[in-house]
Amino acid sequence: MLKLLQELNRVALIKATVAALAVILLVFIGSRNLQNFDAALVAYLLGTIFAVFGIAYRYSVWLQRPPIRLYCRRSMQFLFSKDFPFYIKRSVTLFFKNILFQRFIYHRSRTRWIGHFLLATGCLIAFAVTIPLTLGWIHFEFKPGDDTLYYAKFFGFEVGSFELGSFIAFMAFHALVWCSILVTIGAVMMMKRRLTNGGLIATQTFEGDWLPLILLIAISVTGLGISYDYSFLQGKTYQFMAVTHAITVILFLVWIPFGKFFHIFQRLAQLGANLYKYEGKKQGMAVCPHTKEEFATQLHINDLKDVTKELGFNFTLKDGKSHLDLSPEGKRAALAKAHFEVRKESGSFFG
Repeated sequence: MLKLLQELNRVALIKATVAALAVILLVFIGSRNLQNFDAALVAYLLGTIFAVFGIAYRYSVWLQRPPIRLYCRRSMQFLFSKDFPFYIKRSVTLFFKNILFQRFIYHRSRTRWIGHFLLATGCLIAFAVTIPLTLGWIHFEFKPGDDTLYYAKFFGFEVGSFELGSFIAFMAFHALVWCSILVTIGAVMMMKRRLTNGGLIATQTFEGDWLPLILLIAISVTGLGISYDYSFLQGKTYQFMAVTHAITVILFLVWIPFGKFFHIFQRLAQLGANLYKYEGKKQGMAVCPHTKEEFATQLHINDLKDVTKELGFNFTLKDGKSHLDLSPEGKRAALAKAHFEVRKESGSFFG
């Protein structure tokens, strides 16, 4: 156990601990010292705290990688520059386009985009509903002296009200039902693709590709089961459905930092990468000495030289130039030329 602790990344461990403690503190603040906290959700709360700790730890380690750290530093440098208004507008636009509407995947396949969009939308809405409820930030109460009017409180402050039996009440109390339907349809579409696409069949793994979809479907189906039981079965199967749903949700929360779900949080870095590419094109393109054609931004090539040196690789040539100045085609030509010279010196071009 001691050896395991010694091998942990100290910086990431500190940040993850701070993040987990911050969640606990926000639970006390948001629920008014647990006054508005639902004790039935304590298992979900523990799973959430673990997920926050794991995500913060892994994300911190990920950001410490030289290429990612450089991307992040450059992105912040460009964002908070004299062009801040333009870049903040561009970032917000990309957030809605690629994060909320998942348009980055549309050009690959319309069907794939629909499935991905349904999955992402269902999950994001479900997170937006369940996290505040689990942490005690949101709760509902009857108006004093009125058993038909509900009012919602956020961090103990009233933010709205609605009557029982109204359309708003129906949509609010069934929000997770709609999310479950979206997630189930999206997951089934993704499963069909993984059963019929030859390339995916050859490369996919159970824990990396199938387990996430199975967990999402299990959460959605058991959640729908709870709603169905409440509406039509008078709670006859509630105990079974509630326990099963809790198990699947907690497994999902625990798995987030370690599996494919982690890419949900990595996706946000795409916004910074887009700013990096845009700024690089504005500063100028690199021209390959061999092909005499543009192939990448000069900013990217310069940063690549710094990162490779930081990692212990030096691609500087004898004449002071760098192998990284060559385009992929130029690198292949340089390799072929080197093979030719070696065979020429050996006196044999074949065999």
